[in-house]
Amino acid sequence: MASTLAATARNAAPANSRARVLLASLVGTTIEFYDFYVYATAAVLVFPHLFFPTGNDTTALLASFAVFGAAMVARPLGAIFFGHMGDKRGRKITLVGALLTMGIATFLIGLLPTYGTVGWLAPAMLVILRLAQGFALGGEWSGAALVATENAPPGKRAIFGTFPQLGAPLGFIIANGLFLLIAALLPSDDPSRPSTAFLEWGWRIPFLFSAVMVIVGLWVRLNLVESNAFEKTVETGKVQKVPLAAAFKLHWKELILGTFYMLATYVLFYLMTTFSLSYGRAGVNAPLPGLGFDYRTFVLMMIAGVVFFGIFTLASGPWADRWGRRKTLIWVTLGIILFGLLWVPILSLGTFGVMAWLILGFTLMGMTFGPMGALLPELFPANVRYTGSGISYNVSSILGAAVAPFIAVALWSYGGGSPFWVGVYLSAMGLLTLIALVLGKETKDVDINA
Repeated sequence: MASTLAATARNAAPANSRARVLLASLVGTTIEFYDFYVYATAAVLVFPHLFFPTGNDTTALLASFAVFGAAMVARPLGAIFFGHMGDKRGRKITLVGALLTMGIATFLIGLLPTYGTVGWLAPAMLVILRLAQGFALGGEWSGAALVATENAPPGKRAIFGTFPQLGAPLGFIIANGLFLLIAALLPSDDPSRPSTAFLEWGWRIPFLFSAVMVIVGLWVRLNLVESNAFEKTVETGKVQKVPLAAAFKLHWKELILGTFYMLATYVLFYLMTTFSLSYGRAGVNAPLPGLGFDYRTFVLMMIAGVVFFGIFTLASGPWADRWGRRKTLIWVTLGIILFGLLWVPILSLGTFGVMAWLILGFTLMGMTFGPMGALLPELFPANVRYTGSGISYNVSSILGAAVAPFIAVALWSYGGGSPFWVGVYLSAMGLLTLIALVLGKETKDVDINA
């Protein structure tokens, strides 16, 4: 009788509307990725000048990228902490905590003194706040993906799962669009270096603006109610005392597979967004030669490419629901491997080739990133889903994203300015993902409430 009453109460509880689910999963990840991209852009444009003035441009850029990658190390810790809270206390309150942590850290970066003011204390504080950003993002993505997939109608989980993924291209466009606007208002006479006004105070505006976006995100998420999947876990007494231990003991194979499913996605993601900005802006006669575009032109080209990222993120959802996540991703990963091997021929076609390279890269990015919003949560039962999907997603960030920009710059230097070995690196990581997908199983028909 008690279980019947509990089930009746659960079914009668106010459900999240489809619009509310999609908005909550989209708005939150857009803000989180906006915060992350603001740092990524500043890591190329600003921080080598203001926080790592080594006297050598390449060394300063590598130091900036090293701090960028440090956040990836914190992401699995965030996945463990927020995953524990999400699997024990619920998705809603955990997502609110992750969003607040990211927003506060980003806002504080905008207030930091520079190396010229406080010496090495400046990069030390930057590292701490960067770690806080990574910690927050470690808990954000999996929670947003769970909100989308656990509230999705039957047969449409991959479609709903693309909405938190859509936050990545939207966050990129907003962050880089804002930087582009500020750079236009504070122009520089040297296209290879931001203006004095931009370096003194202009770069802080995008970081401080995140406070406004966080307020909007909090309002949306505080209006959510818990998913039936989590409520059922509570009612049936299946909540794990230590979700992390249960995930490693009972689902270690899924943790490994999920980590490698994401590997090629992460490497492609950060090569196309972070490395490409450095490579595109480097002068053709620089010590480490690049494509020689000015900042404004290349960022506009990147934004055009990111539009394809967004389009194909959404398009991948219906494909994954129709053909399955595994089959869709196997074909896309084969495309990523081929793309990596064709970098030099494509880029040798001049401006047209550079634009084609960006469009192809971001198109593949959308096609591989979209299905992950459903695939990773589907690997795990509801009582360890937040923890399991979060760990897979964020451990992959260490193997892929944390080192990708750093390795790319090293390979770029090794190739004497040619991106050939950077493309080979992408193809090699794609091969590892392909092996994992071949070894894995299809998940589109699993019971999301189990």
